[in-house]
Amino acid sequence: MIEPVPISEIKSLTEYEEERKRWRAAVLELKERRRVRVGDRLTFLFENHDTVRYQIQEMMRIERITGSAEIAHEVETYNELIPGKNELSASLLIEYETPELRAVWLRALLGLEDHVWMVVGDLPPAKARFDTRQMSTERLSSVQYVKFPLTAEQASRFAKGAKIVVDHPRLAAEQALTAEQLEELAKDLA
Repeated sequence: MIEPVPISEIKSLTEYEEERKRWRAAVLELKERRRVRVGDRLTFLFENHDTVRYQIQEMMRIERITGSAEIAHEVETYNELIPGKNELSASLLIEYETPELRAVWLRALLGLEDHVWMVVGDLPPAKARFDTRQMSTERLSSVQYVKFPLTAEQASRFAKGAKIVVDHPRLAAEQALTAEQLEELAKDLA
């Protein structure tokens, strides 16, 4: 199970600037191994301790956050992305090139939360659990936070093969995870 990011691990803006170039390159390489593209429009970026810490540090840098209460809030908020026991957690990006296309498709894809699955081997699929704070009755947000709660058997067999399946009436696609992705994400389940 992955440990949440403690406040003690968060660097000040000055400290982070000193390590950012080196650390950013390492995290971008890590994210590449944890990125799963499903069809033409969906990208799942599976989160772990390092990706979450990076997000916290980048938000602090961009928003110039320095107060201890504000830092604690960022840490608490982003730690929600850390997967629990027998769980995978991802930021899902719904990608359309123009604002006009996004406006149409983010409405057309309402109900997506009932149509995303993780399939491990020949076991019954695990339904994705979406963060409902990212949804409305009128349209989806182009960024969704998704967790895949797995059974103990699914978690133990994950490294042998898994795929993401989307069976929405307006968007159907599936993608088997590569050996590298399976190896990387299996660490989250160890």
